[in-house]
Amino acid sequence: MSLDITREDGDTKGRFVTVVDGHEAELTFSRMSEHAIIADHTGVPEELKGQGVGRALVEALIADARAGGYKIVPLCPFVRAQYARHPEWSDVMQ
Repeated sequence: MSLDITREDGDTKGRFVTVVDGHEAELTFSRMSEHAIIADHTGVPEELKGQGVGRALVEALIADARAGGYKIVPLCPFVRAQYARHPEWSDVMQ
């Protein structure tokens, strides 16, 4: 499944978001510093669960961290669980 995932930024918080069949899924984050963010929540509606939407949001975060040169603190249990399955992400996880 190819998803259109966008990054939205506020002053201290932001999110990666996608809409599939009218249902919005998001991965939210808070900025710790210029070089680190906290991935604090992944929300995927029931209608989209099991379709890889949450994983795609985490992968977008990983790609963005690599491109932006920042580290991720995986406070969100889903992000932490995905990281446990993908040790190759250790370059951007804190």
